[in-house]
Amino acid sequence: MHLRNPARKTALALAVAVALGGLTACSSSGAATGPAPVPAPVSAADLAKVTLRVGDQKGGVKSLLTAANLLSDVPYRIEWSTFTSGPPLLEAASAGAIDVGRVGNTPPLFAAAAKAKISVVSVAKSNVEREAILVPPDSQLKDVASLRGKTIAVSKGSSAHGQLLNTLKRAGMSTKDVKLSFLQPSEAYAAFTQHQVDAWAIWDPYTAQAQLDAHARVLSDGRGSSNGLAFETASTAALADPGRNSAIQDFVKRVVKAQLWANTHRDAWAKAWAAETGLEPAVAQKAVSAGRDEPIPLDDSVVASEQRLADAFTEDGTLPGKVDFAAFADRRYGPDIEAVRSNG
Repeated sequence: MHLRNPARKTALALAVAVALGGLTACSSSGAATGPAPVPAPVSAADLAKVTLRVGDQKGGVKSLLTAANLLSDVPYRIEWSTFTSGPPLLEAASAGAIDVGRVGNTPPLFAAAAKAKISVVSVAKSNVEREAILVPPDSQLKDVASLRGKTIAVSKGSSAHGQLLNTLKRAGMSTKDVKLSFLQPSEAYAAFTQHQVDAWAIWDPYTAQAQLDAHARVLSDGRGSSNGLAFETASTAALADPGRNSAIQDFVKRVVKAQLWANTHRDAWAKAWAAETGLEPAVAQKAVSAGRDEPIPLDDSVVASEQRLADAFTEDGTLPGKVDFAAFADRRYGPDIEAVRSNG
């Protein structure tokens, strides 16, 4: 999908991700051992000196904040970087190339398994019907069981990977019963439309694009297979830095405000998303029509849900050993976020 207005730092961000060569490589020097110490807030004068480096996917967060008019009075500078999916975004965060960014439910688990230097700091829940396993319109595949032995495109370590894993599990299968083709969304879309793969596990807005432009059919969606969670995730170095910690605290509150705004202004949000990213208006509208992110507390139930997903990956043999997700959940901004939700 062509972007008319790509973020200025896209090339740098992707170069960083490629150079890192994977989470394991970038995180071999250290492990998360729990929430980072919480530094004292900084003064307004010191906050004004901060540059917060924010990772984004498809302009989603930036355009959302812009549409909700929540970027005009930011008391620090924001430097945006655009990523193709969550895993490379977290690679950059762990390496210190960005400070904060939004990802789906699965990238933090792969990052945790690789002892990445990141923590999740806030969470929202989305409509899992928009997480889908798609097949071409002329496909003979009729149900999940018919995927056995077939080739499925998916971004490794993405939320779609988690949804696919659980969907196969519910059908009595594992990832060993299919052939996984690990592709980033743009590559996967090309492979899907050229019939180089049998199916594609993906999320919005790519789900909407494939349905509208390629007439893709939904073989299965995330109901019963995905928890629909997405996280604002920060580097532990940024969380330990007084200035950047204060900026992240403000930033996550703005994101929550924007998410609440979007749920009652879907048409305006869709128009802003399309204008920012170059998405076709119909694709953006379809992607938001079923409902977008609803901020929820980063509580024990969220941690338990993520732990179950991590354990499923371990059982499947995709992740080595057991991941302790609780060690990567930092709830320092919880009271601030709850205050925004209560007043929303």
